[in-house]
Amino acid sequence: MYDTTTAALLRAVLDEVCESVSHREVGARTHVASKILEAATRGEVSREGLTQIGRDALSQAPTMWR
Repeated sequence: MYDTTTAALLRAVLDEVCESVSHREVGARTHVASKILEAATRGEVSREGLTQIGRDALSQAPTMWR
């Protein structure tokens, strides 16, 4: 489990990366969240690094329009 500071960072990065994604697109948001969490588990804890990973994940995320 992550400390409160790291958990807040992960949430902030997810919210920033997915700010233009509808909350109804659960698949895309879940995909991005899982990639950010995987990176944090591997030791990536910089905001910039996590944000880039999140953006990369978003570009590959499933959407209901594909």
